[in-house]
Amino acid sequence: MGAATTTLWQFGLFWGVLNGVGTGVATTVLGAAVANRWFAERRGLVVGLFGAATSAGQLLFIPALQGLVLAVGWRGATLALAAVALLALIPILRFMRDDPAQLGLRPYSAPPVPPASVVAASAMQAVATLPAGGVMRGALRTPEFWLLAGSFFVCGATSNGIVGVHFIPHAIDHGLPEVTAAGFLALMGMFNVVGTIASGWLTDRYDPRKLLAVYYSGRAVSLFALPVVVGWGVPGLTAFAVVFGLDYIATVPPTAQLVADRFGRRHVAVVFGWVFAAHQLGAALAAWLGGVARDARGGYAEAFLAAGVVALLGAGMALLVGRGRRPPPAEAASPA
Repeated sequence: MGAATTTLWQFGLFWGVLNGVGTGVATTVLGAAVANRWFAERRGLVVGLFGAATSAGQLLFIPALQGLVLAVGWRGATLALAAVALLALIPILRFMRDDPAQLGLRPYSAPPVPPASVVAASAMQAVATLPAGGVMRGALRTPEFWLLAGSFFVCGATSNGIVGVHFIPHAIDHGLPEVTAAGFLALMGMFNVVGTIASGWLTDRYDPRKLLAVYYSGRAVSLFALPVVVGWGVPGLTAFAVVFGLDYIATVPPTAQLVADRFGRRHVAVVFGWVFAAHQLGAALAAWLGGVARDARGGYAEAFLAAGVVALLGAGMALLVGRGRRPPPAEAASPA
């Protein structure tokens, strides 16, 4: 339907609302929930593999779609992408299951199923310790939730928001053809496959807070350098694409792990969903402000420098997150 839009309100409805809702439902949060439901160990690596799949899609589709847009127009490219999405539904409906128990399986590396009496006692305790007003009411009363949401707001602003939206126009402003500029974004996707898998592996072995601090600090350095290296042409932008690509989605595995550590694996879908909402809010705000800065200043230099400063704030917030599992205020007050 988006390919048939002829007015601005239709564009906002189909691309802004419907496409935005569909993308949000089927991306990072779903992957984190699946990883915590199907895997008792190595969840960081699994989330990293899911992120790498996202990057692989970016690697394949961005240059192809840019070429299709130039060859047949944006409507034809949209219809081609819709056909690919419909084809993807076939294996999903045929093979995916909500829970390993539906196949008579336990989560990967989970211990043997305890006796029925232990299961019943554990279930009663779980119900008793749920926050009286719901999981999110308890989470909202903890500083860890706001630190995680704030750092992921920074992630969205400094990746999807400023680079994902404005990198190609920035490169075009400096004389690069559209397809070449899109190729650099695809190069980021290729190295993001490596970076995200490596981040998942590291998350299973090291403190996720320190990893996030390193990732956000590295992202800040890359953004500070971008207004300079763009003047070096293809070599400078290649270096930026490689370095930034290694970091682009590397923040997802440690953030999802911290949510599971702090709020419990069974609450990851709900809590990480709201943390990811902060990510998307940061992306939207940075995308808009980047355009405002471009119109006001005639270029993106100030926008990228500001994003670098924000990335350093994200590193500081990540280090302040408490990792230990502690009941939220509403949970602590509930009767045992």
